[in-house]
Amino acid sequence: MTSICGIDFGTSNSAIGIAKNGCPQLLALENGEYTLPSALFFNFDDKTTSFGRVAIDDYIDGEHGRFMRSLKSILGTSLANQETHINQRQMSYSDIIGEFIAEIKRRAESQLNESLDRVVMGRPVHFVDSDKKADDNAQNTLADICKAVGFKEIKFQFEPIAAALDYEQNLMQEELSLIIDIGGGTSDFTIIRLSPENRKKINRYQDILATTGVHVGGNDFDRRFNLAKTMPALGMHSLMKGPKRLEVPPSPYYDLATWHLIHNQYQRSNIHNMESLRMRAEQPELIARLIKLLKNQDGHRLIGRIEACKIELASMTESLLNLDFIEQGFQLNCQREEFDNATTREVEAITKTIQESLTVAQINAQQISSVFLTGGTTGLPSIRKVVKDVFPSCQLVEGDRFGSVATGLTLDAMRQFV
Repeated sequence: MTSICGIDFGTSNSAIGIAKNGCPQLLALENGEYTLPSALFFNFDDKTTSFGRVAIDDYIDGEHGRFMRSLKSILGTSLANQETHINQRQMSYSDIIGEFIAEIKRRAESQLNESLDRVVMGRPVHFVDSDKKADDNAQNTLADICKAVGFKEIKFQFEPIAAALDYEQNLMQEELSLIIDIGGGTSDFTIIRLSPENRKKINRYQDILATTGVHVGGNDFDRRFNLAKTMPALGMHSLMKGPKRLEVPPSPYYDLATWHLIHNQYQRSNIHNMESLRMRAEQPELIARLIKLLKNQDGHRLIGRIEACKIELASMTESLLNLDFIEQGFQLNCQREEFDNATTREVEAITKTIQESLTVAQINAQQISSVFLTGGTTGLPSIRKVVKDVFPSCQLVEGDRFGSVATGLTLDAMRQFV
């Protein structure tokens, strides 16, 4: 059954599993790690493409090229079919996603020494909130990408259901479980009946009481904190000279805080506009920081530092955000309370969707036996507090934050491709 696999193509990280001796096994994709950051770097000098951690390092090291990350976020949007100029050729963003998925396939096949023909791909409950047509288009686009890179049979499974299948492997008795999967781009929830007997079944639809999701994930927490904490130090909300003392235009800051829009701000015309704006600003030194960031194309580096700060604040009450690549000695002291205050809207959206899952299932919180947590963003204290507040007496089960979905997708592949 090694011709089958399960792929968790994530907004931030991706993983692949295969069947070995009747059991799911995740494959190491980079330096012994089974996760591969969903990132590419197109080197403009030697015309090569790097992936994952190497791509991130190439970008941070200042190699001349184009860095791209969080491309899953464009599925279901108009950007999916738009083209961009890469190494003297026009590529659609879907083609770029295809290069990344093809690389995962290639690395797995090189270890197995045989081809992978059949795949169960993970997908969020909603690629796009409240737009079924766009959501269907997103899945169809991903299916076309998988066909283009060589998969002959492609099936899809909701990521939280895949996580449930992983959790169910070790159950000794029946449970009514809420599966919470919060990754880089989406938050997904499934209420499902799990048991040793049920895990033998191929079709699990009768066991699923509810599936809900919202397009909010770790990247949104990073973005909100970036806008609240860092961008004001680069001139956001600062004022311009003149009788009206208007605020500087906010759009460049919003683009710089959004992974797939950052590159738009590196255009020469935008930098020229910022130079003109600096001359009219009451605090030109702040706009000067922004201009330096744009000229050095350091927007992704800034988000990387914000993400690292978020991770540190998950276990500490304060963190020092070092921005010396923008200006020598430039650093910001960050408090967990500041992060929580900046991301209240995201937490509220997740809380609302958890409540919605209970409503759809027509049950109350007391009827849930266990809550299974997977996805990197479930490590945030604000998320843990929500879960404990809604399910105060419930058993919280820690899944593999970065591997449960891929493992479950592989289990699903083993059952679907028989």
